[in-house]
Order: sequence, then C-alpha cells, then structure tokens
Amino acid sequence: MRVTLFDYGAGNLHSLIKAVDGDGRSVSVEADPVRAIDTDALILPGVGAFGPAAAALAPGREAMREALRAGLPTLGICLGMQLLFDESDEGPGRGLGIVAGRVERLHAARLPQIGWNGLEEAVDPLFAASDLRTAYFANGFACRAADPSCVIAWATHESDRFAAAVRWRNVVGTQFHPEKSSAPGLRFVRAWLSEAAMRATGVGR
Repeated sequence: MRVTLFDYGAGNLHSLIKAVDGDGRSVSVEADPVRAIDTDALILPGVGAFGPAAAALAPGREAMREALRAGLPTLGICLGMQLLFDESDEGPGRGLGIVAGRVERLHAARLPQIGWNGLEEAVDPLFAASDLRTAYFANGFACRAADPSCVIAWATHESDRFAAAVRWRNVVGTQFHPEKSSAPGLRFVRAWLSEAAMRATGVGR
C-alpha cells in the first residue's frame, strides 16, 4: 500500500513517518498537492500554521477535495484536521471544506494547550481497536463543526469542550497527535492504516 504525507512545509515529519512505515507499505513525502493524491492513503500532518498550509494547498485544493470526496482514505492530524474544515481564525486561506465549520481560537487562559488530555465519547471503531483514551495535544485552536454528528471524540481544555476527532466517510481528523500518544496512539495509526488498506483493495467500500 502506498501512503503519502502531504508536506506543506510543516517541519520535521520523522516521528510520523516512523509511525506509518512497515508491513510492506511504501511511504513518501510530497509537496505538490496534486501529486500527493496519487496514492492509496493520504496523511495531512500536524505541525505549522493554517495560513501557510492553506497557501501550499491552494494550487491543488479542488483536486484534493474531489479525491477525498471520492473516497481516498485520509488522516488529518492537528493542523491537518483543521485543513479539513472551511477556514480558520488563525490565518487566511481556504481549507478543504470536507467538514463544514470553522477553526477558532480555544476559549482558555492557558494557550496553547500542550500535553496529555483525556478523550470523551470516543465512539469510532479506531478507538476501540487502539484503546486510546488519553492523547497528546499541542494546539491553540479548535475545530467547530457545523454538524456535531461528525465528531467521534471530544476533549476539554479548561472550560472549552472541543472536537478531538472527526470522521466523514473515509476521512478521519484528529486534533491530537496519535504518533506522539504512546503505544495506544501508534495502535490508532495502525488501525487507520488497516482500514485504509481494506479500502485500497476494495474490501468494505
């Protein structure tokens, strides 16, 4: 299975590549958003700011959006999850608009939130497969979904309850960093990879 990380200049991708590599998968990093979707599974990594990431996405935004809508298995992590939404208060530019809603600054005195936080109402099978109940976050912004039914896990920072993870068909977004969330986080990534492999081979479509 081919797994591609879309590189929008977010920095060191080493820990994420290490989490994905193995079991016969070929892992590549691609800065061109159109070439990035020529793959079996796509990852939008999770470090950086919305504005520059949206600018890097812009030349292939419609092509990537259509690929995701057509069923390309995709995992958006932290900023990558935010790019699944329409737009962000953090900076200019358009997200993919796969999940309707806006990214807003967390309503909290201590920002950014950095560290471990519990997951609430984690209902997706990926959580059951990984036993992920506490995850590592590094975020000052949070996604506000227009339709909360797409939220598959919640978290609370101070008094602000926000979407910790979302799903739309084959697209999963996590505000937390599963690759930094110890063994359960790595199991979460591998459970997503197993699901993506089934989609790539036509099983369970």
